[in-house]
Amino acid sequence: MAAGLEHLWQLISGWVQDTLGVPPSVLSKIMWSAAVLMGILAVRWVVARIVDRRVKEPARRYIIIKTVSYLLGFVLVLALIRIWLGGVSGLAAYFGIVSAGLAIALQDPLTNIAGWIFISMRKPFVLGDRVQIGSHAGDVVDIGLFQFSIVEVGNWVDAEQSTGRLIHLPNASVFREAVANYTQGFNFIWNEVPVVVTFESNWKKAKKILSEIAQRYTAIKSEHAAEQVRRAASKFLIYFQHLTPIVWTSAIDYGVKLTIRYLCHPRQRRSSESAIWEAVLEEFSKCPDIDFAYPTQRFFDNVREGKPRLRPADEGR
Repeated sequence: MAAGLEHLWQLISGWVQDTLGVPPSVLSKIMWSAAVLMGILAVRWVVARIVDRRVKEPARRYIIIKTVSYLLGFVLVLALIRIWLGGVSGLAAYFGIVSAGLAIALQDPLTNIAGWIFISMRKPFVLGDRVQIGSHAGDVVDIGLFQFSIVEVGNWVDAEQSTGRLIHLPNASVFREAVANYTQGFNFIWNEVPVVVTFESNWKKAKKILSEIAQRYTAIKSEHAAEQVRRAASKFLIYFQHLTPIVWTSAIDYGVKLTIRYLCHPRQRRSSESAIWEAVLEEFSKCPDIDFAYPTQRFFDNVREGKPRLRPADEGR
């Protein structure tokens, strides 16, 4: 049996050498490389099937399969080096020859690998986090050896809603751009809703109404939740004196501006703002002494509209 297989191999290798000019030693390495590759792919397929059946959480399943893929890729590289270069001595000689070329030709890929190591160890973001890298913002859905992917939010869509586009960014971006994380550590963001009423409106009453609405829709509704936020924020030395919503008052050129400032979940910014506006419209419609203001042009008659004590002396006579 063994003699027959050896004879068959000699015939095949001889035919390949005569036809393609490939010597038997090279053909043997090619066959071994193909066998190792098929074995690695088979192992990955089996592991993926087992993980799909036993692990129900998508994020955990993704991490396991990704880790196994990296380990099998490392094993494949070692096996190919062993087949083609003949072990550690061949590996050392190989790296000695091509190291200078790799430093120049593969500068960007190596920087991306360094970025992947940084992301894996320092964890400026993980899967599921909402981040902004430079001008791109979105939810992280994949972290690879050379790049990570986000589902874009914002851009032409208001209130940081998803655009549906998938953006692939090189891992080296974490070294070149500022990384803003919406959900790590302090899991809430401050949002502001400006409401402008006319100068003639009862702005104190309007402010009270807005304060009650803000209390209703803030993400922090209990002291227990607020304590959790403070404890998480202390990891990054984030300090907020007050976590409760507040309404700020300012005067602008066409009315009194009342700004609701409250905490919300990063992915619920638009829904919470919509709920607040619906409540504001409903409550203000019940108040005859409160009107919304908007940019207009008017003429002020000091004699009829001004305060008596502030009118010019000649007009009061």
